Amino acid sequence: MDTTLCSFNFTLNSGEMKKPEKISIKDKIGPDKHYKIEPFRKDVRVTKPHKHKQYFEIIYLSAGAGFHWIDEVKYEINPPVFFFLNRDQMHHWELSGEPDGFVIILKGSFLEQSRDEVLKQLLQRVWFSDCLYIKAAHRYEQILSLLVQQNAVQNNYTFHIVDGLLKALLGELLGLGGEEHILQKGIQLQLYSRYLDLILTNAPLQRRVSYYADKLKTTPQNLNAACRRAIGASASELLNEQILTEAKRLLIYTGNNITEIAYQLNFKDPSYFVKFFKKLQQHTPDGYRKLSFQNHHL
Repeated sequence: MDTTLCSFNFTLNSGEMKKPEKISIKDKIGPDKHYKIEPFRKDVRVTKPHKHKQYFEIIYLSAGAGFHWIDEVKYEINPPVFFFLNRDQMHHWELSGEPDGFVIILKGSFLEQSRDEVLKQLLQRVWFSDCLYIKAAHRYEQILSLLVQQNAVQNNYTFHIVDGLLKALLGELLGLGGEEHILQKGIQLQLYSRYLDLILTNAPLQRRVSYYADKLKTTPQNLNAACRRAIGASASELLNEQILTEAKRLLIYTGNNITEIAYQLNFKDPSYFVKFFKKLQQHTPDGYRKLSFQNHHL
């Protein structure tokens, strides 16, 4: 299977209009449902930047044109293509042609109900991807069509069938058998996954690893070891990266000033937030915001 990871330069998509004080959050699934699988809406063209309410989304487009923004990255719609939206990511569409495809929404409760550990591990592999171009589309579309059909049936076996079809879909995408996609197993990976889930789903972000270690009933040392084994980075580095990502979202998509953003991110001293941001981003928050605006108007 020939796949190509999407890669495009960043240009800010913002207008002259006043930005909101808060980031919009959409919820496209009912509170009593654990998952949702349906065709992509053909009337979607341009949407405002928003997050989703704590669910993971897989989007497949077999037709369409334009662009898809995920956080500050602009991806070209060049079907067939898969997009993966994590639970905290910002995104919006700028479609110039009629889209066709499928959307899969998975809540955390879906994973809690599933007893298939391999499926959970496969989902963890695509959590860190944004976009994947593919060449051969028919096999994926067959599986996705079956998922939509099964979603409409809803009987005692539906959940298990959906489990199996999702595993088949992700197995095809990841190309099981390749060394680069060998599944990681064990207690360390489970601890890392639970830590990642906490920092992605519990707002506002806390700035101490010890806070999350207490929540996970472990020590900061064990949590660091789990993160290093899973992704080669410490728990602190992972947390700081998430704080930086959220800071960039607030700078780009809201009109809040630097002090307000610092307090939103649990910095008691705004000057420390500026130092934190500059150390990781090589720009001050204000400089980053101005640079983003300039890039848009090049």
